Amino acid sequence: MADVVVLGQVGRDLVLRTPALPGPGGAVRVAERRELVGGKGADQAVALAQLGVPVALVGVVGDDPAGTQAVAQAAADGIDVSAVVRRRGAATALLVDLVEDGGVRRLLEDVPDAVLLTPDDVAAATDQIAAAQVVSLQLEQPGAAVVAALQRVPEGAVVAVDGAPEDDATRDAVLARADVVCADATEARQLAGRDLSGVDDARDAAAELLTAGARVVALRVGEEGDLVAWRAGPRFGVAAEELEVDPGWADGEVLVPLLGEEPVDPTGRGDAYVATLVATLLGGAPPEDAAWAASAAAALTAAHAGGRPQLDPGALGDVVRRVRRR
Repeated sequence: MADVVVLGQVGRDLVLRTPALPGPGGAVRVAERRELVGGKGADQAVALAQLGVPVALVGVVGDDPAGTQAVAQAAADGIDVSAVVRRRGAATALLVDLVEDGGVRRLLEDVPDAVLLTPDDVAAATDQIAAAQVVSLQLEQPGAAVVAALQRVPEGAVVAVDGAPEDDATRDAVLARADVVCADATEARQLAGRDLSGVDDARDAAAELLTAGARVVALRVGEEGDLVAWRAGPRFGVAAEELEVDPGWADGEVLVPLLGEEPVDPTGRGDAYVATLVATLLGGAPPEDAAWAASAAAALTAAHAGGRPQLDPGALGDVVRRVRRR
């Protein structure tokens, strides 16, 4: 069984890079075109596999050629796809990424309701979830499916969530169980229930999420970087009675600036961030080290064209060491 189970969207990504998008009635040549497995769930699973973490994917595709190709590519990437559902009569999700020079990205999404997870889909993956050390949930999935997954997570397993729930009831269920909470600026606003402006607001929101039960909170703070805050306790994978005090897990926070040069293609950057944060915490790293590694993963992914995580453990370490010496 896999160490990490990712529940989230699976589909086809069509990435089109152009110097600039045309105006009304205009046209422009595409400089690069890539078609590959995509969706937040699949992207995170790909990143985890690249980092050497045994990972299983739980999601839904249609019974069309695009679904067949997506599942086959995920399997070729080293992901356990035995819990990916092929929904009869459904069309596989299509995500079109329009990327201009300078890393400006626009996303067009065609995600039919039929390829969203249901409680029954989650129930069919009970064995994978029950055996996992970490369950990673993408919160754009329907609330009923998210709650069904939370109900099946074994005691002692780590729950990582990414995004914002669709309703207050799901939000309450998520915050009552989540150990790691990741959100961009818009999602953080939804989680906090108010507008966030700057680092101080993000700190307040992170403190509230930690009080609600999370051990680690990672919030994107616009162009200022990523704020990661954590509360004291044993490192993940160690029972409290075995290690009550871990110096690396005293209460703390770090604001990691956006790393790297101007992005070439930000597609998959956030998914690489979440996957690396999870992988490094699972490996026993303290939160500050995990925060730097996650930001390095985001930078490495954005520095490459093509719309998928570009992770190598050695390269991540090089980026972190180089930046933290400054």
